Amino acid sequence: ALIAALVIIAPPATAANPTLTVMSRNLYLGADVGVALELIPDMPAAAQFMWDQVQKTDFSQRKKILADQIRSESPDINGIQEATIWYCKKNAWSKKIEVFNFTDQLLQALDGDYVLASKDGKTAFNPGYSINPIPFLTMVKDPERFQKVFGKDKAPCGFQIGDALVIKKELAGQVVKVGNTEYEDSYSIVPTLMTIYRGYTWADINIANIPVRFITTHLESIWDENKVPNAAKQATQLIKDVKETNMPLVIIGDFNSDPRDPRPATAANPGLQPTASKECPAGSSKCNAYRLMKEAGFNDAGPDASDPTTYTWGMNALLTGPDPDRLKAAQAMGNEYGFTDRLDYIFTKNGIDVTTSQIIGFKAPYATDHAGVFAEFSILNTLSGQSAPLDSHKPFPISFWQWVGIALLALIIWRIFRRLTRA
Repeated sequence: ALIAALVIIAPPATAANPTLTVMSRNLYLGADVGVALELIPDMPAAAQFMWDQVQKTDFSQRKKILADQIRSESPDINGIQEATIWYCKKNAWSKKIEVFNFTDQLLQALDGDYVLASKDGKTAFNPGYSINPIPFLTMVKDPERFQKVFGKDKAPCGFQIGDALVIKKELAGQVVKVGNTEYEDSYSIVPTLMTIYRGYTWADINIANIPVRFITTHLESIWDENKVPNAAKQATQLIKDVKETNMPLVIIGDFNSDPRDPRPATAANPGLQPTASKECPAGSSKCNAYRLMKEAGFNDAGPDASDPTTYTWGMNALLTGPDPDRLKAAQAMGNEYGFTDRLDYIFTKNGIDVTTSQIIGFKAPYATDHAGVFAEFSILNTLSGQSAPLDSHKPFPISFWQWVGIALLALIIWRIFRRLTRA
């Protein structure tokens, strides 16, 4: 019954209509950011908490599960979110050293059968939210690892998450264009010090000699009461950005938007999704990225996002099973595996018709805190030709005042530390 609920079937494509397969997968950065944020302004404690969890969620093991899922479905295109790089440095003036690179590790686990889409020196990897290694502030202890690398027990560490398009190796020569774009709306956790930037990466790829545009993105999850969520604002920009794209279009991603949002205060909401307010009444389209995409003419490849068995988030932070605080709520909604919200989607437009779709990764062992989406399509629009490239700009730099703020905060912490050690 579950499998039947997870698969939708349409008439098969004719011989004249080429097919393609697509997967969406959030890799999970490996730690519970929500808990870490609660530890701020004790930055070292937050950093150590995240580092310890990343060790426990061990991507060297998770990558094997992800690789097996990809091999099983054999998608032509993989839209990846939270493609994370964790890095550390010996001291303030040292270069960063990659400790974990989830994308590279996944590609290695796939034995060279998949590569990052790239063309003319551009790679379909768009870095987004990051926390740089900052002496004193993000110092973590890992003697076993750091003694070998730095000759000491502690080192400042940080991470960067991004979006990536991973494609079958045989499609590498069919990539026409690649680009990366940032969203104008960002979210500040600590003003001037910690801002979450999001964006998307895109590639135009010939599928059976038909140019198709693929985009993968990760919209903002954090929202404020009585304000339009950034996920909705970012979806609005995405819709505007692709307005002139006439070629077949596939948008893959973690939209951090459930069709039920914003929800009445009395509605079940164990995942703490946006709730209704004066600015965002219940069911308001302007406050819901999913609804905005649908109203803009995008087709949700499915499976049916209103069906609780298709929810895609989320497991507990250590990936040992359902979050115990949410499991009963999930089961009451109709999802026996502990998923409470549908956040992951594959949207299409301009002559791409879904043949089948299904949710994957909803059973143990868990490789991430998200289930994934897999879909097969037929291309009906074979005469559109190439569309103009999407606008892009450089990733947001850390401003002068951000550096000043970081320096002042580091100086304060250093003085406190000196006083404590002298006492």
